[in-house]
Amino acid sequence: MNSPGVCLQLDIGNTRAKWRLVNGNKVISRGDYRPNDESSQQRLLNCCESLHHIWISSVTTAASELQLSRLLENQWGIAPWFARSESRTGSLMNSYEEPGRMGVDRWLAMLGGRERKKSRVCVIDSGSALTIDIVSADGRHEGGYIIPGAALMERALLLDTDRVRFDEEVGYGLSPGTSTAHAVRHGIALAQAGAITLALEQAASEPMAILFCGGAGQSLMELVDHGGEVVPDLVFEGLEIMASLR
Repeated sequence: MNSPGVCLQLDIGNTRAKWRLVNGNKVISRGDYRPNDESSQQRLLNCCESLHHIWISSVTTAASELQLSRLLENQWGIAPWFARSESRTGSLMNSYEEPGRMGVDRWLAMLGGRERKKSRVCVIDSGSALTIDIVSADGRHEGGYIIPGAALMERALLLDTDRVRFDEEVGYGLSPGTSTAHAVRHGIALAQAGAITLALEQAASEPMAILFCGGAGQSLMELVDHGGEVVPDLVFEGLEIMASLR
């Protein structure tokens, strides 16, 4: 998928934004952006001298989008284009009665997944939320799941309990924990991997490819052990496809 000229692309989630600068098929730089972090803002604004396009996937508030739009337009004199979920984009068909209520990151990840896999596909995106979406071979969204992500699960547990506390740096695994830290982190891993495994079983009536994206994509694929492929830029790939169809 060719981006015409130099294009700044942003994927704005609930807690942070990722960006990449693309020239044709080549990604020339990347970074993270946090609205209240001056250093990350300056890295974004200094990523290049001139641009042709700014394309954005955003699940943040309208006020935050407006603030970012003004920041970017003041820097480069270009009004950003925001992708929005639609009833249909290309051959991808939305299952929602109100398509605009679907998070655009989910929509774009499915769009990218459909471009990669013309067969039935399951797209698993692990960010603030863990989302699991299934697209049929003919492009119909069969449905999906939204589950709290690992960080949200841990935060909820710590907020609502007084004695579940730990300072150790512990990774995620599936073996039973022998300390509070291990029990919490491994319990969260069990919940995340278990949810994915059950979702895959529910959708097992026909074969399907499995694509993982998001920050924990690699670790979740290894925990679930059902095969699949990790595509870190899947939302960006969908953003490019949607922009090309404008």
